[in-house]
Amino acid sequence: MSSSSPVTPDRWSLESWFSAFAAPDYVEFKSALVRDIEGLKQQATIVGGDVPALAQVLVAYESLGDRLGHLSAYLGCLSADDASHEAVKADEAWISTLEAENIKLRAALQSALAALSYSDFDRLLTDASLAGASHAVRRMREEGRQQMPGDLESLAADLNVNGLHAWGRLYDTLTGKMVFDMTFPDGHVESVPMARRRALMSDPDRRLREASFHAGQKPWLDHADTLAAGLNGIAGTRLSLYERRGISHFLDTPLFDGAMSRASLDAMLEAIHTHIELPRRAIRAAARLQGTPALHYFDLEAPQVKAPDEKPLTWDDACSTVERAFSTAYPALGQYFRDMLKQRWIEAQPRAGKRPGAFCTGSLLRHEERVYMTWHGTVHDMVTLAHEAGHAWHSCVLRPARSFAASYPMTLAETASNFGEMILLDGLMSDPGLTPATKAYLLDQEMLRAHAYLVNIPMRYEFEKAFYSERAAWEISVTRLGELMDQAQAKLYGDTLLPGGTDPLFWASKMHFFITGVSFYNFPYVFGYLLSQALFARFKAEGASFLPRYEAFLAATGSATCEEVARQTLGADLTSPEFWATALQAITPTLEAYEKLPRA
Repeated sequence: MSSSSPVTPDRWSLESWFSAFAAPDYVEFKSALVRDIEGLKQQATIVGGDVPALAQVLVAYESLGDRLGHLSAYLGCLSADDASHEAVKADEAWISTLEAENIKLRAALQSALAALSYSDFDRLLTDASLAGASHAVRRMREEGRQQMPGDLESLAADLNVNGLHAWGRLYDTLTGKMVFDMTFPDGHVESVPMARRRALMSDPDRRLREASFHAGQKPWLDHADTLAAGLNGIAGTRLSLYERRGISHFLDTPLFDGAMSRASLDAMLEAIHTHIELPRRAIRAAARLQGTPALHYFDLEAPQVKAPDEKPLTWDDACSTVERAFSTAYPALGQYFRDMLKQRWIEAQPRAGKRPGAFCTGSLLRHEERVYMTWHGTVHDMVTLAHEAGHAWHSCVLRPARSFAASYPMTLAETASNFGEMILLDGLMSDPGLTPATKAYLLDQEMLRAHAYLVNIPMRYEFEKAFYSERAAWEISVTRLGELMDQAQAKLYGDTLLPGGTDPLFWASKMHFFITGVSFYNFPYVFGYLLSQALFARFKAEGASFLPRYEAFLAATGSATCEEVARQTLGADLTSPEFWATALQAITPTLEAYEKLPRA
């Protein structure tokens, strides 16, 4: 990457949210939030079956959620930006207690909703103050029917602060500080922050990938007992709560959270396993290009076709490329991306101390979004930028909706982010000046995405499903976690990985397994990738006339289930394996072109 400072801002600004951490406006905001949550809790406990009063409390709860989400997003941004900031960590721990109080408030409201007669509930939904909120309120009533008595839900909320969520905070802190000593191919030794490891493992130089993989395993192995305790604690807490709430299967909650049915999940997975040789062909083609019989785990995110321009990709060039692709295909998205850069809503600066990973967050209170990532000069990073911008655009489209209708499930969120990726990659492939060398490189990038979504992420699902099944009976040891991970990788990858080429510590190094706010942080990605394939196929067939329908799709995501949104806007049946098979087979033309590439 260029050593000069980028012209395009790569450092975000959070000053429109608060003037500074611990500044007077921040302190006052915190105090008012504590006061108002407590006041609303008292109202919620006495509202009973008074329908007009319950409507008023629900509206106040909605507004309170905007404020709490605003503060939580702000602290999440600061914590990711500097994992060693102890005062921010302390406030993150504090806000967990506040979120616990909000959970108690929500539980009280859910109980009140569940206790309403059908006629009173119908009357509640006709209250003018809840216009557009019926989907969210119905879901709250459904949750109220599957919760413990109020005192137990309050206890669970309190215990989660120092239990479930504490394990997640420990993981973030530990990994944010991780470094490892690595011997580079030229012989020099360097202390490398763990946040940089993923970029090294996607480097075209296989010697660099191998060195970073093996050297980077040491911190995970050193902390394996701690991380296994965390993973067991997270899963064990969830399973205990599911049992007490009468939730019969550990998938029921993530499916409810994803607003999708088990029938849709099973149909999607059936299509993937039936057609697993399709994405495996991409891995075999990559191994042929690499000149090995199969791939090692450290090869999976690496390009097998060298970028035609050997100069490292600069942040300025990447932003220009993403903006051009967006503006050409989808002018409104291009304008929004320009606005994000101008207003400094994207954090990408490579610095020690940043947390690994990338995310999009936002504030319903300020109607602003933020994107977090770390730029290391790779095309993978550029695709990540487009992915997160897709998320941000989704939130932007939903700004006119009330907050109850602006919160969408992760399944549909990942659809929007993948659509953003596809616009970028299609724009690059459609460039009339595209050389054969560049086309080969882009084909390689598209196939990297395909087998990541269709093999790697289903593998994570298989691991997590096996882990939760066994965790219901006992704690799972470090050794057994490695075995379960190896088994899941063997099941999905088959013979496309070299003997000994698995990563048994992936359960420790993959942050998604330790996110405590949501369980099974995997199948929504596959869902989003395949549904975006279907959406993008419509877009390619219909052109710009499809975009209003796409925005209608995005706008509906906070007001209906996945099945309802797909049926209403696309006429699609998500419970049909044939739908998913058709979406999966959309990669075939690209795959066939990839398989024909000659070795360099």
